[in-house]
Amino acid sequence: MTNSILHLGLMEDGEIELDLAALELAALDHPGIDLDDYIDELTGIELALRAADDNAAGSVAQAQTLRSVMVEDFGFSGDRTHYDDPQNADLIAVIDRRLGLPVSLSILYVAMARRLGWSAMPLNTPGHVLVRLGDAPEALIIDPFNDGRIVAPEQVEALLEQMTGQTRFSDGMLPLSNRSALVRLLLNQAARAEQAGNPARALVLYDRMTIVAPTHAHGWWERARLQLVAEDVVGARNSLSAMLEISRDDDLRLQVSAALDALPRPTPS
Repeated sequence: MTNSILHLGLMEDGEIELDLAALELAALDHPGIDLDDYIDELTGIELALRAADDNAAGSVAQAQTLRSVMVEDFGFSGDRTHYDDPQNADLIAVIDRRLGLPVSLSILYVAMARRLGWSAMPLNTPGHVLVRLGDAPEALIIDPFNDGRIVAPEQVEALLEQMTGQTRFSDGMLPLSNRSALVRLLLNQAARAEQAGNPARALVLYDRMTIVAPTHAHGWWERARLQLVAEDVVGARNSLSAMLEISRDDDLRLQVSAALDALPRPTPS
């Protein structure tokens, strides 16, 4: 079934439509599901936003429109009761349940804002994805998990300090590209699968990651690690070899080469 997402890894980043791509990823866990109903649901949200838009000028008005439609009309919110429920990172389930994690809800908010031509980007904030709405100097940050509320700069600084010890954005906390947002969604799912004692499920998710983002080195490394857990030495060697091909970082290449050398050699047949 992973053949159905091969095109995502071949697309230019700007061509990826976040909500539709996240739906395609979710469909891999819902065999036989018809995505047309979910695409229609997203179109319905878009139409409601357009009806409520009233030519919203400026990021504050756009944030208020998003909150009104996403929260008050459609009922989307963060799942505070069962935060680690895997359904919260599955966009099909998010649409069904109206509940999600910061990353899945941020993907939904960003995609809806972009449908109206608004500037919106998910932010790679540690531990809790936020959304930047609008362009400088009027840009502001909203929190889809907490009902789309506007986040004051000092609140962002407090979050950063709590998670990283820094109070300002570093290069690693720049806006997420479309592909990186999908990677973060998959990372979230994979981490929860391992926490639940299901490395086989985590391996499936890292496999998807290497398809969606074939130049993302971390996905290949984690795939190799879990293949070794499953005693698939050949698979691990192939994953590390692929990682070596895409990496341009000399230190990382040395690390991967050492890992390859440490693997048992295949027995001649």
